[in-house]
Amino acid sequence: MLENKDQAKTSLSQLGEFGLIDHLTKHFTINQESTLKSIGDDAAVLDFGTKKAVVSTDLLVEGVHFDLAYMPLRHLGYKAVVANLSDICAMNAKPTQITVSIAVSNRFPLEALEELFDGITMASKVYNVDVIGGDTTSSQKGLIISITAIGEANLDDIVYRNGAQVSDLLVVSGDIGAAYMGLQVLEREKQVFQVNPNNQPDLEPYTYLIERQLKPEARKDLKELFEKLEFKPTSMIDVSDGLSSEIMHLCKQSNVGCNIYEEKIPVDPQLINVCEEFNLDITTIALSGGEDYELLFTIKMEDYDKIKGNPNFTVIGHMTQASEGMHLVTRANTKIELKARGWNALSE
Repeated sequence: MLENKDQAKTSLSQLGEFGLIDHLTKHFTINQESTLKSIGDDAAVLDFGTKKAVVSTDLLVEGVHFDLAYMPLRHLGYKAVVANLSDICAMNAKPTQITVSIAVSNRFPLEALEELFDGITMASKVYNVDVIGGDTTSSQKGLIISITAIGEANLDDIVYRNGAQVSDLLVVSGDIGAAYMGLQVLEREKQVFQVNPNNQPDLEPYTYLIERQLKPEARKDLKELFEKLEFKPTSMIDVSDGLSSEIMHLCKQSNVGCNIYEEKIPVDPQLINVCEEFNLDITTIALSGGEDYELLFTIKMEDYDKIKGNPNFTVIGHMTQASEGMHLVTRANTKIELKARGWNALSE
């Protein structure tokens, strides 16, 4: 991303906090009937009637969760919203509102925050959610984004992590591992650029992987699809920290074990090619990579015919007695204990 050094920059101090809020939020529109009052008062007012509210929050820190060397601010704003809405989708709920809070250092001019909020605004329109509040403050270094997502659902529709039963089938939407490999490609190109700033990377062979990393999408479509196919998952979680970690969450919360099958894990052909280029094991990447924002869920065995052949879903295993443990069954038919090697924000 080339930047025009001659472009005028607007100091945030010129606007002040409330002027900044007014400026950044002027493009937000109201999309939900349940939003009675959004930005501009001490609190937002929501009317869910007989619906149940579902709330999730997430914090993104520069240098920990994202690198602005290759993450455009517009994409970052979009992705920050998607990451939170995915949690609402994982409850089988409909996302309706978000709040956005940011802490910024004085190295960010107004124009940078406009880009960030362009992405947030775009996501709010694509997912039909209302931005109803938040906060802005200063940061000693870097950018921090905190988004809280709110959704609504009928009590009978909500799906938790703890509902899986022995013999339930384990299903995942979409494909897995692409976002992590997109990150590896971007990290490699960053290293090349640091050695030779005149080098222009050819990212054409990696388009899908990079898109999955920089502009992921939440699976808001699946709630409606479940209803159309006339089944409800018994448990569900979104794949944000790595497939193996999410599977273990479901097993522990539901007090069951599992067998998942290496040959069943859905991966994109571009992932296979790039793993070979990087000399990385495809299954390891699929199990440990994060940020796919697909949904991992369990269904009753008798519901299998309802998803059979559906291109959105892949059955990757089944749940067992907790005493049998959690295992990956390899292509060579060897059982390996499943371990959580996904993203850990607190690791050194």
